[in-house]
Amino acid sequence: MQMPQADPIIAEVRSVRDKHAARFGYNVEAIFKDIQVQQATSGRKYVRRPPKPSRLEIASSA
Repeated sequence: MQMPQADPIIAEVRSVRDKHAARFGYNVEAIFKDIQVQQATSGRKYVRRPPKPSRLEIASSA
């Protein structure tokens, strides 16, 4: 069986993500706060969609 060839784009994305996480000691809360700050200061408009109902909500409404 042949091994799939490594995708250079995926490798780059993973590298950037790992470097970003390392800046915050892999602390998920700190990473999330940094992303929120970046969004708030980027000047871009972000769209928030309503959450999808859970399976429990769907089952109880049926």
